[in-house]
Amino acid sequence: MRRLAFASAVAAGLLGAVALASAAFAQEDPLPSWNDGATKQAIIKFVETVTDESNPDYVPPPERIATFDNDGTLWVEHPMYTQLAFALDRVKEMAPDHPEWKTTQPFQAVLEGDMETLGKSGEKGLMEIIGATHAGMSTAEFEKITTDWIAKAKHPKFDKVYTDLVYQPMLEVQDYLRANGFKTFIVSGGGIEFMRPWTEKVYGIPPEQVVGSSIETEFKVVDGKPVLMRTAKVGFIDDKEGKPVGINSHIGRRPIAAFGNSGGDKQMLEWTAAGDGARLMVLVFHDDAEREYAYGPANGEPDTHFGTFPQDLMDYAKANGWHVISMKNDWAQIFPDK
Repeated sequence: MRRLAFASAVAAGLLGAVALASAAFAQEDPLPSWNDGATKQAIIKFVETVTDESNPDYVPPPERIATFDNDGTLWVEHPMYTQLAFALDRVKEMAPDHPEWKTTQPFQAVLEGDMETLGKSGEKGLMEIIGATHAGMSTAEFEKITTDWIAKAKHPKFDKVYTDLVYQPMLEVQDYLRANGFKTFIVSGGGIEFMRPWTEKVYGIPPEQVVGSSIETEFKVVDGKPVLMRTAKVGFIDDKEGKPVGINSHIGRRPIAAFGNSGGDKQMLEWTAAGDGARLMVLVFHDDAEREYAYGPANGEPDTHFGTFPQDLMDYAKANGWHVISMKNDWAQIFPDK
């Protein structure tokens, strides 16, 4: 009898311990780098709602699509977009083979570090640089060039490789969504073939789930082998109105959650919001000059040419129930521990 009583007591204790452990696991914070606040709670509530089969807003797993802008939403975009830094480095690397660039704008401005003149060259000048540095090679060659650069190039302020400057809170959001049956996509104005070589390693997002801007490619047979050659012609610009178009053509489903950080993301979030049922629209606002950068010009922050967040976007977001992340107040940690 005593043995039976002892065994029963041990069993009850073990069951209790398992129950406590299970409860603790269930209550584990899925977003530990976030401060408690309205945006964090809104993300968690949204996920709980769309994954609860008893909820009228339940969404079947195949329809759980979440899209993320990249620059300024998932990693640092200042003092310039990372792909622009890559292009400028390419100009300097290629310059010995192009002596004419010493006296030809916008290449002269790049070689002389004259950012004011480069800025005045506008979109036309930028496209000239992209055409010269991103084209005239196979897709495989460009992938190697991109992979080599991203592995060693360092950010001028933080002195770290760019892939170390991703936002830890956003990595947690992506992991949390995927753990709850979501498929996560990058939908960025950046070059699709610039991003694809490294997004799976950094974000857990495979290349086929990356939507971006592109230049045209041509099929050719070189030395008896079929290759895709990159041309200097613009194929598709995945920015502003282009983002919903890119989502429709690449993904084929309207997202139920979308994350961005600038005026270039507004149309993606509008397209997401226009669907039926529960929706989550989130914008990252950079207001932390001490730990990262502060820019707007919304809420009186400095204006910028990269990742502009105008006041009318802030007003629209608030009026339409979108969530705006204050980097300063909502994120306890910005970059991953290395």
